[in-house]
Amino acid sequence: MSAPTGSGKTMSAFLSIIGALFDRALRGELEEKVYCIYVSPLRALNNDIYRNLAVPLSEVYTMIKRQKGVDIIRDNIREVTIAVRTGDTTQQERRRQLAHPPNILVTTPESLAILINSEKYAENLKSCEYIVIDELHELANNKRGVHLSLSVERLEALIGHRTVRIGLGATLYPQEEAAKFLVGFENGAPRDCVMVDASWSKKLNVIAKSPVRDMIYTDSAVVEKRMYDEINKIIKKAKTTLIFTNTRSGTERVVFNIKRRFGYSEDVAAHHGSLSRDSRLEVEDLLKKGALRCAVSSTSLELGIDIGTIDNVIQLGSPKSVSRAVQRIGRAGHSFRAVANGEMIVLNRDDLVECSVMLDAALKHHLDAFVVPKNPLDVLAQHIVGMSLTKKWGVDEAYEVIKRAYAFSTLEKSDYMALLAYLAGSYVGLESRHVYAKIWYDENEHMFGRRGKLAKPIYMLNLGTIPDEVAVNVFLMGSERWIGNIEEEFLTKLKPGDIFTLGGRLYKFDHARGMRAYVAEAKGVSPTIPPWFSEQLPLSFELANAIGEFRKSMADAVSASIKDRESASMRSFIRRGIIPKDVEALLKAMPIDANARHAIFGYFMEQVLFAGAVPNNKFILVEETSEEDSDSEYIIFHSLFGRRVNDALSRIIAIELGDILGEDIGIMINDNGFVLSVEKGRRSLGKQLAKAIGAAVNSDARHLLKDNIRRTELMRRRFRHVAARSFMILRNYKGYKQPVGRQQINAQLLLSAVESIDPNFPILRETYREILDDVMDLPRTNEVLEGLKSGAITYDIIKTPSPSPFAHNMLTFGHADVILMRDRQAYLKKLHRLVMRRISGAAK
Repeated sequence: MSAPTGSGKTMSAFLSIIGALFDRALRGELEEKVYCIYVSPLRALNNDIYRNLAVPLSEVYTMIKRQKGVDIIRDNIREVTIAVRTGDTTQQERRRQLAHPPNILVTTPESLAILINSEKYAENLKSCEYIVIDELHELANNKRGVHLSLSVERLEALIGHRTVRIGLGATLYPQEEAAKFLVGFENGAPRDCVMVDASWSKKLNVIAKSPVRDMIYTDSAVVEKRMYDEINKIIKKAKTTLIFTNTRSGTERVVFNIKRRFGYSEDVAAHHGSLSRDSRLEVEDLLKKGALRCAVSSTSLELGIDIGTIDNVIQLGSPKSVSRAVQRIGRAGHSFRAVANGEMIVLNRDDLVECSVMLDAALKHHLDAFVVPKNPLDVLAQHIVGMSLTKKWGVDEAYEVIKRAYAFSTLEKSDYMALLAYLAGSYVGLESRHVYAKIWYDENEHMFGRRGKLAKPIYMLNLGTIPDEVAVNVFLMGSERWIGNIEEEFLTKLKPGDIFTLGGRLYKFDHARGMRAYVAEAKGVSPTIPPWFSEQLPLSFELANAIGEFRKSMADAVSASIKDRESASMRSFIRRGIIPKDVEALLKAMPIDANARHAIFGYFMEQVLFAGAVPNNKFILVEETSEEDSDSEYIIFHSLFGRRVNDALSRIIAIELGDILGEDIGIMINDNGFVLSVEKGRRSLGKQLAKAIGAAVNSDARHLLKDNIRRTELMRRRFRHVAARSFMILRNYKGYKQPVGRQQINAQLLLSAVESIDPNFPILRETYREILDDVMDLPRTNEVLEGLKSGAITYDIIKTPSPSPFAHNMLTFGHADVILMRDRQAYLKKLHRLVMRRISGAAK
């Protein structure tokens, strides 16, 4: 079932189940057994479900007891019970559940994986008839969901019968994929599934706004004041407002400013993952009670936990996908037939175009597609160890159970056998690295099973897919002076030579060792990556395509209006804020305010007059340019495919261009394209660029990228994650938690070892698959390369005296930090003056 937040889909799922359980109770057949398992990725949501069902269940039982002629003892009428089992459940409560299992068990994916391997508790699960999986959209697209899908197939194999599975989600597209993920496969074909699509039953009232008409020359203090004035106006007209930022630091900054500027106190609060659990629960409780005027969150309140009635949602900046926008705005209007009110406040022209198209797509009922990770071997390794704990398995019997999960329906037998060989200790060279067998495997009998007494505690203490991550300490090279720390995920994005800010100063990344990063001071250069880059979600491929189509329509309308007038008069149009009729008709069809219309028109008009071309999803503009005070020449690829595709595409082209020029190429990536920097001094790189693009189009992209990422922090850190999931590295051993720094050092030693043992070692191959397919998007990158090869996507190389308007946000991307915002504004003004000077010259 797909339906908006607050529409009653969870109650819909439970009504028939509760009805069936009470029918069983009235017949005197209800026992102390688990009949229904409810799984969600959020402990807070589990607690909500418990609270929302426990009272009605008790009240229904009380009504039954009061009915005339009913004797609950004589008729053996039991109460329908419910309990929560998560990592937070006390030992006392766990013992009670073992002795008196609830009829409805509320749990998480990880706890379910533990329970099916708990010999005593597993007996209580054999009566299970229903499995409800909530927030399906948050599980189906990642390894945590794949892990759950295998647990469900193993549960059915354990209990010996099929269950009724019900999946719930707010933004499920395509539904067919969600259905396959939910119900799995049988004999190589998807099982039957009924799909209920009420995704758009809640009406949306949405608009994208710009606080000012002129986003370039309006003073940053004025822009900020107008933004907070607009926020306060929305807060004042509503009982409760929910604001989403895209980063935790942004959340804290917004809360601080709202309180400081408008005198709010305890009725405005922050909610994000870095706050303590108690602090988050307090905010959630205040929201439910209607005691907050405003809550500000990064991402933590976008899922389905009960936070009461929200009147308005404000989104600051772009959430980067239509599905996420709908999910967040859908938090408003938490009642039947209510309208979800959402306002996006945007501060730069690229984001303004992005948010306009995003909201237009939402109103047209378009969503982004999710992708289920296929055949993740680290998740499979974990489950093979888990399976070995329950009984002796025939190799083919286990293979059949595994292939019932949609994510593993195409699993090659050779990959499965390679994992069995690794887990059985067949790679002798690993024992010297303290990697020992977890199962036994009999090649003659084609059987495998549990090996040793430690196998079970290793499984129980190390299962799950969420990696351990801690802060990485940053030191200045030479002096060993500690500067501060960065998130490990941010470190994976860094390449040697990248410039970033820390504590208001610029540093150049050199290398990392363990949980230490080493940098040098950087002066007189621009940052290449913002400090929140690891927190920022990438633009979805579908939304990028929709923006590309809008760009083409706008470019055609603007170009047509230029043909009707002199370019000098068009510049006058921009200055006086007049929009030609055809362009205005196009913009008025979008859910945006007057300021946004003028800002977008000016943006496209300047690009057309300056560069003569507007890039879109079918046309890549390659721009050679430079700046007077820079030592580098910039090659800007306006490739509107989202950051994941651009990450892969930029590396492939940089490799080919670097080989042609004989130098290392600097890379900055962005959702709207990427920037390559080369040494200054050449007249033109047109021929070399065309040659590099041609080589990229005809290359083996996977092979090139594997070579490129091998020596990166991304590879080293992701290998640790995959190795930990595969039990090569144990996060917990004999009751002791292994420090992440030690895990990382072990991972780097193991990485070198497995490369020398077998280049096709399954854990190594899974690391590459995760990086290329899940972190980057190689399948869609190959689509782009194939489009370039066939001519479905075209490109043009131009040389400009200064960067074109559409390049400005790419070049100032690294400045997007609070400390550097004024520098960024000054830089944008400088670039814009160069654009207007060229346009004026052309007009004359």
